[in-house]
Amino acid sequence: MLSAAKAPLLADRDAIWAQLRHEARAAVADEPLLGSLIHAGLLHHHSLEAALAFRFSLKLASGEMSEQILREIADQAYAASPQLGDAARADLMAVYDRDPATHRLLQPVLFFKGFQALQAYRMAHWLWQEGRRDMAYFVQMRCSECFGVDIHPAARIGTGIMIDHAHSIVIGETATVGNDVSMLHSVTLGGTGKEDGDRHPKIGDGVLIGAGAKVLGNIRIGSHSRIAAGSVVLHEVPPCKTVAGVPARVIGDAGCPEPSHSMNHLLGAEDYR
Repeated sequence: MLSAAKAPLLADRDAIWAQLRHEARAAVADEPLLGSLIHAGLLHHHSLEAALAFRFSLKLASGEMSEQILREIADQAYAASPQLGDAARADLMAVYDRDPATHRLLQPVLFFKGFQALQAYRMAHWLWQEGRRDMAYFVQMRCSECFGVDIHPAARIGTGIMIDHAHSIVIGETATVGNDVSMLHSVTLGGTGKEDGDRHPKIGDGVLIGAGAKVLGNIRIGSHSRIAAGSVVLHEVPPCKTVAGVPARVIGDAGCPEPSHSMNHLLGAEDYR
């Protein structure tokens, strides 16, 4: 659950934007050399959606696709689908609440590739749903090149997602990820061979996936479960359980009602009984 101090921000979408602008002005005062970056990235814009569209276009532009074209795509997406902005706010608050290294909202927006890559995936997924498959693939490619995060645009990912560090994240075409999921770097939600069709994992709500974990095949991971770092999960996991090992097996309960919020990766001796 969000702390009492942080919960009101998510309840008021304008409060999140107001807080971001307040933090941006303070950051410029503290570090004038970042003034141009912060003005261009936050203070110049009228909304969080506009700031995210700018960041998306700036980071993913290349010699093959101009910043202007990408900005037009992002502006169109945010205007057509207000839920994209709502998802971004929920993702932002997830990072703010769960990552102990995050002390200000502007950190994920400006500096954290996990948050930025997730918003780029949301653009690609919107394009995919609009039937613009090749453009969606382009965004996927650039996201992989820029952030080291490879999420197929057809994958379905809920809101309130935190991807911490985010290096080498891979999420396959038919994977689904529920709401309020937390995962660390080098997580793979992949297939088990070259079979076609529905072949990737289905992650329930509130799941915590540790660093380097591999979840493979069309299997279900029950809500509020916990996957230990380095595990290879090949079979379905019941809700509210902890799994660990290669191959992973159930070693105990999840240890708390919401592991994705507590972010507790430690396994005690009692987990191995």
